[in-house]
Amino acid sequence: MYESPYRVVAIGASAGGINAISKVLASLGSNFPVGIVVVQHLPRQYPSYLAQIFGRITTMTVKEAADGDLISAGLVLIAPPDYHVLVNSKGVISLSQTAKVNYVRPSVDVLFESIAQSYQQKAIAVILSGTGIDGRSGVGAIAVNGGKVIVQNPQSSQYKGMPEAAVSTTIADYIVPLELIGPTLEALVSP
Repeated sequence: MYESPYRVVAIGASAGGINAISKVLASLGSNFPVGIVVVQHLPRQYPSYLAQIFGRITTMTVKEAADGDLISAGLVLIAPPDYHVLVNSKGVISLSQTAKVNYVRPSVDVLFESIAQSYQQKAIAVILSGTGIDGRSGVGAIAVNGGKVIVQNPQSSQYKGMPEAAVSTTIADYIVPLELIGPTLEALVSP
């Protein structure tokens, strides 16, 4: 396996996100050399089956994130319902039930800001379909720290709120249709 210039891909989505995340994960090769952390807004009162759903469409290992998990190549960690996901500089996950951000927990902004601080220029943030503005300040943090920002073109999004909010920051490196997000990620993580 080759050495990638990046160490983590953080994906944020809300309404319409399950389909969008599925398409992105399905397009990535089994030897994808970077760990992935996903925040998909979910109702807190129901158990999440996202790890099982996404696990069926990718050859990478997919699991719900837990305290102490380590970000690693070939692993997709999914935020559990009602928990923010934070990452330290060693790639270790911690979960938090601190206050909601942008009316949600887990929050894309919380994950992205944590990853921006811990990984700086070795981070890639991806905003997919969703309502609201969650992720807008997080993509700013990724960009300020030298990471890359990919936003699903709002015209290709089932719900445009989150992509439009991210595009409005004017810092996105790539604004591409859903079908090009996987290939864009593959190109970025290649040395």
